[in-house]
Amino acid sequence: MPQTGPLSAPTEDQTGPAGGPANRAGHGVGRTPTPQDTATSAGAGTTTAAASEAGHEATTGTAPKTASGAAPDAVPGAAPEAPSETAEVTRVTKELAHRTTESDVFPTHWTRLSDTRFRVTAHWPADHPFFGPVDDRHQDPMVVGETLRQTSMALAHAEFGAPADTHFVMRDLEIRTDLAALLLADAAEPVEIDVECSEIRRRGRGLGSVRTTMEFRRAGKLVARGTGSTGCTSPAAYQRLRARQLAALGTPVPLIPGVPPEQVGRARAQDVVLAPADRPGVWRLRVDTGHPVLFPRPNDHVPGMVLFEAARQAAAATTDRRPFLPADMAVAFSRYAELDNPCWIETEVLDEGPESVTVRVSGQQDGESVFTTTLTWANPASGPASGPSPVRFPS
Repeated sequence: MPQTGPLSAPTEDQTGPAGGPANRAGHGVGRTPTPQDTATSAGAGTTTAAASEAGHEATTGTAPKTASGAAPDAVPGAAPEAPSETAEVTRVTKELAHRTTESDVFPTHWTRLSDTRFRVTAHWPADHPFFGPVDDRHQDPMVVGETLRQTSMALAHAEFGAPADTHFVMRDLEIRTDLAALLLADAAEPVEIDVECSEIRRRGRGLGSVRTTMEFRRAGKLVARGTGSTGCTSPAAYQRLRARQLAALGTPVPLIPGVPPEQVGRARAQDVVLAPADRPGVWRLRVDTGHPVLFPRPNDHVPGMVLFEAARQAAAATTDRRPFLPADMAVAFSRYAELDNPCWIETEVLDEGPESVTVRVSGQQDGESVFTTTLTWANPASGPASGPSPVRFPS
């Protein structure tokens, strides 16, 4: 019997290498899962809810269109096909996106263009409590990365057969945004996302890993491009890998005082993820396991998007660009960031000029690298919207 309640196991994005990902049997690639598939996949889980079941609440109707009723612009150089008028529409539930509240889910639905290509529609709200606007004109570029992450997990479940209890491993993520097109005035417009899935690796009938590459359009403009690699780990493998941390799941983590929010470009103290350290250019990661967006459920490690936000806040504090609107951001994760030991965030300015600045941010814990990211701030007033440059696949 499929389960339909909220996810309860730590299936938020898992960051760092996860050993050998190994899923149980899932749906085959290249067809829309049926209700029978749903029951099989969801029933194979533990006490986690059926993300697969919830995400397979597919309804059949006409393909989605932009607010004007026309099909979205073609991808430059790729010319993606439009969904057919009878294409099946799959809705994104909070279970599929691994969120606990609907307001935190940014992709809304998708249609399949081929076995590996999808047209996704999303919404970037103007007033989200964490991913809200960072000034009076622009939305936060970090919402692009979160949308890519949620979309990748939803497609992994519903299109590639990752069971409901899969643990996802964020390995790398790159986002390039045209800040002049990421306007708050366009927040009511739908975001049309063209998704290409590649590097699809199987473990038996299950999904081992997949790379998703996306182009985001809104109000007739190409707003962003992004790519990310996601690994999948079965509950049994994850238990072997993280037994000590899972045994301590729910143990209170002391909340240390953060730096002033204005120092890192945030409006609210509860959204600060950095604490002071004893030397310039270094901060301690501030972990608030009670934060409703960053920690929507108990987790056995620090989620990857918390580390990404820590990097952005550290770049803001280092450069005095506040708000720090990253036009380019790329991150590679090396290991899990544990909850019970200090994680140190360090910055290095690589290049700085009047219109842009590039900062490398690294995280270390117990003397080992956790992640490395590079962020480039670009003055959004420096020119008209011209579209982001293509993303690069990590080597």
